[in-house]
Amino acid sequence: MTARTGRPHLLTEEFEELALMARNQLEGVRLEFIDGRLRSKAPQDGDHGTIIEWLTRICMRYRPELWSYPGRGIKVQEHRAGRAIPDASLAPSEAFAGEGEWSEPEPVLMVVEVASWDSDTDHRNRRESPRVYAETGIPVYLLIDRHTCEVLVYSDPDGQRYETVRTVPYGKDIHLPDPVGITLHTEPLKDWVR
Repeated sequence: MTARTGRPHLLTEEFEELALMARNQLEGVRLEFIDGRLRSKAPQDGDHGTIIEWLTRICMRYRPELWSYPGRGIKVQEHRAGRAIPDASLAPSEAFAGEGEWSEPEPVLMVVEVASWDSDTDHRNRRESPRVYAETGIPVYLLIDRHTCEVLVYSDPDGQRYETVRTVPYGKDIHLPDPVGITLHTEPLKDWVR
């Protein structure tokens, strides 16, 4: 038997069918397809959801023409063969109207991940996600890290990585650069960690 090379073990179209079946039949299961590999994301706890709500309210206050889309499927990576589900995607209101489950990344100004408590968070949120979103050209990647109680803002993607990374501990202000242009006052995040 010879090993196949040059193709992922799972094709994008096969993944999309599998992800749809999982979403329809298994409550809380969210699947992603990164680097040709199937990944699952941990279910969101109450604090996770509250953090997304907090961020959405801030975005609505300062940028009412934008909307924070929770759990929106985005086509990522070279030739858009990957599929990622960030915890939130900031884009113009109605940017995804009429689209299916997986959207092109062009309207997305920022993706957001809130670190969960599963074992592969370090690899997925701190290594894989910044690389994948930078390769895709998404201008800003925001990581709210509940393990380290820090907020990380990645910006200036060069097609392979983000050239700028700024980190502050919970409680300090951090500016989300253009095209987002919002300053976050992160003090409330201290209330939503274990």
